[in-house]
Amino acid sequence: MLETSARLLKLLSLLQTHRDWPGTDLAERLGVTTRTVRRDVERLRELGYPVHALQGTPGYRLGAGASLPPLLLDDEEAVAVAVGLRTATSSSVAGIEETALRALTKLEQVLPSRLRHRVNTLQSATVRAGTAPGPRVPADALMTIADACRRHECLRFDYTSPRGGASRRTAEPYRLVNFGRHWYLVAFDLDRGDWRTFRVDRLTPRPPAGPRFTPRELPYDDVADYLARQLSARTWPCQATVTLHESAEAVSDRVWPGMGAIEAVDARSCLLHLGAETTDDLVWMITSVQADFTLVSGPPDLPAAFRRQAARCLAALGSESEV
Repeated sequence: MLETSARLLKLLSLLQTHRDWPGTDLAERLGVTTRTVRRDVERLRELGYPVHALQGTPGYRLGAGASLPPLLLDDEEAVAVAVGLRTATSSSVAGIEETALRALTKLEQVLPSRLRHRVNTLQSATVRAGTAPGPRVPADALMTIADACRRHECLRFDYTSPRGGASRRTAEPYRLVNFGRHWYLVAFDLDRGDWRTFRVDRLTPRPPAGPRFTPRELPYDDVADYLARQLSARTWPCQATVTLHESAEAVSDRVWPGMGAIEAVDARSCLLHLGAETTDDLVWMITSVQADFTLVSGPPDLPAAFRRQAARCLAALGSESEV
């Protein structure tokens, strides 16, 4: 039979699987009587764990409490949390770094030496790339927007456009999307009568929230795909569409987020919609996918840009006999 302290930890571990546990099953797992299980449940409640009794059948469930009692983590979970907290210390969410660092310090103080060594080994062997400073987003703004999305409540906010124009908007928030180091709100703009995307770092919520609404159907099946299309085409002066002579599944890993939006056509082809600052940038982006393609639409000077790139490549190889 397990000692009392070890048995409590085992009981807590079972309850944390978020299952409804009959008292008889817990007793069998722990090798004790159902009476002992009841006493152990009371001890957990005294420690702050909200263990609820099931109705209709003798059993228990671990609920969410008003305060946060100590967590029971296995080795893999503890390492995963520590790594996640280290990553959060360089987050694009303003104010969360210090909080993550405090939580990480507390966790590392109680980690067994073998786990602390694993976390430190991973940290020392890892170099964070692409850490150029990006826009910071207040954590309270994210929570306000997320709460409005969850409750389906209209959101009022001040917004500064990329060109510096300020306006006050009212929208039906749909989803928050984290895209690289940027946060975006996808919402139905009631003032414009259409779907819009808003950079959260340019947005200041104006509580309280507005009336509740019935969510509309998004123009695309996937909100991330919709945002990719918005960012890769509509926000750029040069836009193009090409047919890639491979399936959407085959090329999906070659089109990075923000580069373009893929639209499946059939098992052998797909459309790639993308945008850039110049036609030369479009040529580079399209050819980087490394797939045969046919130009569908684009700026008038895009064909000439492709010819210049082709001539440049052939010139690099020398005479035709050397190819």
